[in-house]
Amino acid sequence: PAVGLRGVSAGVGDSQMLRRCRVQLWDSEEPVPRAELLAGVAGKRGLLCLLSDRIDREVLDAAGPNLKVISTMSVGFDHLALDEIKKRGIRVGYTPDILTDATAELSVALLLSACRRLPEAVEQVKSGGWTTWKPLWMCGYGLSDSTVGIIGLGRIGQAVARRLKPFGVKKFLYTGSRPKPESAAEFEAEFVPFMRLAEESDFIVVTCALTPATQGMCNKEFFSRMKKTAVFVNTSRGAVVNQEDLYNALAQGQIAAAGLDVTTPEPLPTDHPLLSLENCVVLPHIGSATYATRSTMAVLAADNLLAGLRGEPMPHELVL
Repeated sequence: PAVGLRGVSAGVGDSQMLRRCRVQLWDSEEPVPRAELLAGVAGKRGLLCLLSDRIDREVLDAAGPNLKVISTMSVGFDHLALDEIKKRGIRVGYTPDILTDATAELSVALLLSACRRLPEAVEQVKSGGWTTWKPLWMCGYGLSDSTVGIIGLGRIGQAVARRLKPFGVKKFLYTGSRPKPESAAEFEAEFVPFMRLAEESDFIVVTCALTPATQGMCNKEFFSRMKKTAVFVNTSRGAVVNQEDLYNALAQGQIAAAGLDVTTPEPLPTDHPLLSLENCVVLPHIGSATYATRSTMAVLAADNLLAGLRGEPMPHELVL
């Protein structure tokens, strides 16, 4: 069968697996230009895409009725027009679970970087700001005896809590669409309303999915309820946060610091106001960026695609 394959990172692991297919490959790590995507997908039975590829009605129309399977090399799927895909009877594969550990590790690293002011400290060493020991210079906030709030206690949220617990966290709070007592039991985490989590947490980590209900939910009111000493971390999706409200909260000292691995847009423009703040650590969406994780994601994306093309159950299929 003819398939469209997107990206060198995927192609390295997938090219041999897909050798029995007629493959059209965009052979670059840079995003495929829109015109190339629209032309390349025409007539294909399968499409392997990345998180950075917007698969909307225009792309589906360009593909035509032959397109039966879309496999995305990501756990997120907000780049896919799911209603339109479902309407056309196209199956979708994705890559959950695999990036849980890598993203949880990065979430903890980002939290520690923000609360202990690591980028600021490195800059002080490089710029000559490090002169002598001072009692309060470069002081931040520690995890010991703290309350950690997790927005979205799914696979990644639980993995974050599991890693933070040995730091001496006193209490875990979580919020979401519903209580998850079985998942929360390991951490003795308490299910609380959204705003109570904001008010009581010393650290807040966002690991929920982007949905219409979660879009922009971390906003001016949310940040105004947080402690002035609190640290906010987002490794889910940029659109969960109102970035203008976050900037104001950080600039005005309403909250102590923030760490972001996801933004809107991505990449964030180099002149964005958030990048002017010393108390905001921004990373370029590298949550799953370990060699092992990306290789495993590529193989699973290829497995999903092949299974869909054969009309077999996928290892991980998104139920539409």
